[in-house]
Amino acid sequence: MTRPSSLRLVAALAAFAAVPALAANLTIGLGTDVTSIDPHFHNLTPNNNVAQHLYGYLVGRNEKSQPEPGLATEWKTIDPLTWEFKLRRGVKFHDGSDFTAADVVASIERVPKVPKSPSPFTAFTRQIKSIDVVDPHTIRFRTATPYPLMPSDLQQVAIINKAHVNASTEDFNSGKAAIGTGPYKLVRYAKSDRVELARNDAWWGGKTPWEKVTLRILPQDAPRVAALLSGDVQVIENVPTADVAKLKTNKQLTMVRIVADRLIYLHLDSDRDVSPFVTDKAGQPMQKNPLKDPRVRKALSKLINRPAIVSRVMEGEAIAAGQLVPEFLFGATKTLQVEKFDPEGAKKLLAEAGWPDGFGLTIHTPNNRYVNDEQVAQAVAQMLSRGGIPTKVVAMPSATYFTQATDLKFSLMLLGWGTGTGEASSSLKALLMTFSRDKGYGTANRGRYSNTKVDALTEDALQTVDDVKREAYLQRATEIAINDTGVIPLHFQVNLWAARDGIVYQPRLDEQTLAHKMKPRG
Repeated sequence: MTRPSSLRLVAALAAFAAVPALAANLTIGLGTDVTSIDPHFHNLTPNNNVAQHLYGYLVGRNEKSQPEPGLATEWKTIDPLTWEFKLRRGVKFHDGSDFTAADVVASIERVPKVPKSPSPFTAFTRQIKSIDVVDPHTIRFRTATPYPLMPSDLQQVAIINKAHVNASTEDFNSGKAAIGTGPYKLVRYAKSDRVELARNDAWWGGKTPWEKVTLRILPQDAPRVAALLSGDVQVIENVPTADVAKLKTNKQLTMVRIVADRLIYLHLDSDRDVSPFVTDKAGQPMQKNPLKDPRVRKALSKLINRPAIVSRVMEGEAIAAGQLVPEFLFGATKTLQVEKFDPEGAKKLLAEAGWPDGFGLTIHTPNNRYVNDEQVAQAVAQMLSRGGIPTKVVAMPSATYFTQATDLKFSLMLLGWGTGTGEASSSLKALLMTFSRDKGYGTANRGRYSNTKVDALTEDALQTVDDVKREAYLQRATEIAINDTGVIPLHFQVNLWAARDGIVYQPRLDEQTLAHKMKPRG
């Protein structure tokens, strides 16, 4: 699919400064907190970002989220139910032990056993019914049905040392079990402050330019930008939209951007008869949950002016969304358009559903996870309130927020989802399929939306080898779910990085900020 020139994946926004001598150390300012070093604990982009530095994955992915060799050098189907992966030889863990198929088995088997996971990785392993170790460098995965997305899913599962298969999440956070095959070794994880890394000179990918890397956790915009301008950090992610114009004029900086696969959306409690933060207009609890009615959910969607959020809150650094993935990704459909701002249509739907006078709501949102997350929630609340749905906002740090959201404490919540696999099945599986711990579906379905048609079509897609047919299943599942307002899409983020000292970085669709992909210019 051809994209408009204004949305080209990469656009350099400023010229490089004079190139200094090669620096041995690199400090990066991260825009969101890292809640764990355990790569199987919480499927959260900041955690996965750090994991990419420490651990290896059978299948890697490039900046466009296309698969490439990782700890596996090649893969193929042996028969419709069997995938074979050839493992890279000569790979060592940080402790000097050899990487073999036994480590892969241990990692896959650990995923569903991690306790208290706020968002588990089971959606990427549940299709594996059995594992056969052919030899130390050949492994076969058997599935119950044909499963064409095996390589894509295995981009998401970090491979740990089998010696630590029973380690606790705290063992990983302390560094005791954080023994991977990645380009860096963990020196220290100071929660909500920094992650300190040392170069792994034995990394199979070759030495990176940086002997030491510090990932500073700077979720507040002003300190992150100040650290970049002062030289305390050389690179920052999540460039604040309010600072883009100013930073573009700074000749010591380079900025790069990419339209991301991250959808910012609203999840609604469409399951429970009584929802904790749905009230009458006087603020009193109600014994009936209007969010169960698809007409009410559609009305809320119609009350949101997405172009206004993009232009005013995101200052143009976002793309209004009408579906789960951007138009250039596999599974996007041309049928769905961005929901039009239609207060009269919303009023009509509310009346049809039996709520002509509206009701009260609270939006819960993180305030340090997504670009302008709290401001977006405030804008949505104002729009809903003007449409007859008085809405309050409660914002909190992401570590607290995700735990409560997973525990189903909220009625309406602002969230984000990046596909990771570069296509629509990830979003459907995690966000919109009926929650099933056993099947690994609905792992991030915090509204407990359920639609048997969506489930069936997504399962058909996951079992269909033919790309044309599989995409048609994904498109139809997406259309049903969005028309039923299983979630309310708001916008796709534009990811922005800024760097100084001549550092070059190729922006990534998956929004990851990877030190080993950064190079001194020249």
